[in-house]
Amino acid sequence: MANSIKNITKKISIIAPFFNECESLPIFYKEIKKIINKINNYEFELIFIDDGSTDKSLLYLLDILKEDQNINIIELSRNFGKEAALTAGIDASTGDAVILIDVDLQDPPFLIFEFIKKWENENDVVLARRFDRTKDSLFKRFFASFFYKIYGFLINNKNLSNIGDFRLLDRKVVDSIKLLKEKNRYMKGLLSWPGFKVDEVLYAREQRVAGKTKINVLQLFDLAFQAITSFSVFPLKFFTLAGVFGLLVSFFLFTIITIQKFFYTDLTQGYAFLISLILFFGSFQLIGIGILGEYIGKIYLETKNRPIYIVKKYHRKN
Repeated sequence: MANSIKNITKKISIIAPFFNECESLPIFYKEIKKIINKINNYEFELIFIDDGSTDKSLLYLLDILKEDQNINIIELSRNFGKEAALTAGIDASTGDAVILIDVDLQDPPFLIFEFIKKWENENDVVLARRFDRTKDSLFKRFFASFFYKIYGFLINNKNLSNIGDFRLLDRKVVDSIKLLKEKNRYMKGLLSWPGFKVDEVLYAREQRVAGKTKINVLQLFDLAFQAITSFSVFPLKFFTLAGVFGLLVSFFLFTIITIQKFFYTDLTQGYAFLISLILFFGSFQLIGIGILGEYIGKIYLETKNRPIYIVKKYHRKN
């Protein structure tokens, strides 16, 4: 497989963020080295981003760094989240192409061969699309399917289903992404935003090789909501349209009640219906105010202009 790669010398940066992955890192490092050692015509740099780990993950990598000069470690000052960690890795990358990958090996490193082939065929972005997610939990599969349908509809792009961060980006795409400085970052959206020529490979998503996932249900919902509000103003438009619809309905009901008042004496009181209607529209208004507040909150955070991440230390082999 490696022999089919053209005889050119370019550099590829592999970016791997992690948080408390001391069990997964040794397995990941062994697998990724096995892959890149078969590709002799490329220079590789491995950029690990420690997103504020509290276990022995960083200590393991520092030991590896003593022997492997192709490793760079970015130690963040605290846990900023995966989106910020990916941003730090992209900012530090120097390769002609960049590959983003998780260390839990749910995204198989052997696809790097396919990434490079398609990149050599003048594709600027190579995506990895999951065609089989049976190894994920039933809830996660349902949530992912529902989210991608909603998200694709809202941003008018139906081609994002089952595509994560795992991908290859050409240097010109990376440079374009580095121009995007917003603080509220949904990286899957930002990585797709520049466009360019795109191809993809299909793969079956595997189970974690070790450890447990660091994201819970509430964080999944928060990430989904951030994705929608970061790339679409449809929720705001929806409540505007709902308000117009409610105005028309209320005018219609007001007309009916007025006619009944003047032409009928036996009117049904309807207190229960009235209370239910007030509760419904009151709750609806609160949801609308909450969504409006979410957008205002994003503006507030952007105006602070705080850095996306803070690097505690760069670890490189001297």
